[in-house]
Amino acid sequence: MAADHLVVVGASLAGLRAVEGARKTGFDGTITLIGAERHLPYDRPPLSKAYLEAENEPSAETPTFRNEQLLTGELGAELMLGEPATALDTDAKVVHVGDRPVAYDAMVIATGADAKTLPGAGQLDGVYTLRTLDDAVAVRAALDGGTRAVVIGGGFIGSEVASSASKRGLDVTVVEALPTPLSRAVGELMGATCASLHHRNGTTLRCGVGVDAIEGDGRVERVVLADGSTLPADLVVVGVGASPATGWLDGSGLRIDDGVVCDETLFTGADGVYAAGDVARWHNPMFDKLMRLEHWTSAADQGAVAAKNALAPDAAKPYSTVPYFWSDWYGSRIQFVGIADADEVVIVDGDLDTDGRVVALYRSGRRLVGALTINGQAVIMKYRGLIAKRASWDDALAFAEKRKAA
Repeated sequence: MAADHLVVVGASLAGLRAVEGARKTGFDGTITLIGAERHLPYDRPPLSKAYLEAENEPSAETPTFRNEQLLTGELGAELMLGEPATALDTDAKVVHVGDRPVAYDAMVIATGADAKTLPGAGQLDGVYTLRTLDDAVAVRAALDGGTRAVVIGGGFIGSEVASSASKRGLDVTVVEALPTPLSRAVGELMGATCASLHHRNGTTLRCGVGVDAIEGDGRVERVVLADGSTLPADLVVVGVGASPATGWLDGSGLRIDDGVVCDETLFTGADGVYAAGDVARWHNPMFDKLMRLEHWTSAADQGAVAAKNALAPDAAKPYSTVPYFWSDWYGSRIQFVGIADADEVVIVDGDLDTDGRVVALYRSGRRLVGALTINGQAVIMKYRGLIAKRASWDDALAFAEKRKAA
């Protein structure tokens, strides 16, 4: 039976692309977009980048994708914003928003991820996470009023916040529990290379030490580290990662394991229910493994694919991709394509000390599986293309040599 009502849970980038994708297929039924935040779907990457550094008032720069008139008019979406979905009954095909049941024929789950925090971190003023637009407004105001910032977590979000705080004139210390920042995301070699940008720009980086406590009298005053040392702080931003927003799915019967587990078409196993974006852990045919990506490009692409597949399950197509993400620190752009699970990582071009750029390649077996560049915008997508074509390691090295000689 053809679907008459598509429900998209999550007013995220993936959720928006699901709405747009459904309409592009010619679907003329009812679409309901449910979102926990009161805001229209907005762009998250600028929240930890340009948004924190901009000089104008935050309200003038809210990075929404579409205005309400376009969403409700041109796209014909019914908006239910400011209230999260609270339960899913896959047998009755009903999602609950508080005490309101919303029936569906097809559904896309796009609830994203929630920022992790630390025990006791929310009890003091001046301690923040950075995941939502409201978080960004609060952090930005705090940057204007603080002089000593401590960022807990040396990953991409934490490093972007540190870069923004440094640009606004604050003394910044980044605390990272791992010996090498970003080692899980890009490996030891390139994690250390990326982390050197902190040192080069005057940010203090403390690695291999955890946080024991965040202390103050009503407002944060210090961060106590596991080695007994203390860091004075007017502002603390906790950037220790995010967890897929799946709590509302307890009892739904869906398989939850670091996200909503899906097959290669983003199908969850429940009739009519697909998932997309940060919340989805799906089988990526490109690398023949389950993946959950917190990347802008995958969220956008998955949202559209999930909606199309949900509305036409008999013609569902796999979602296969070479992951891609970027991060901006201290005026440098870090870009990564592929996966970091590699047997070998080799820097094939560039030197941060001499020319401010680096190109590194990742090998698994005899295949090129990843590439990282710092200020290598001209070449990164060429390597993404090689990975998509399943290029051999020898071909990748030959290509790198040809680029160097050009």
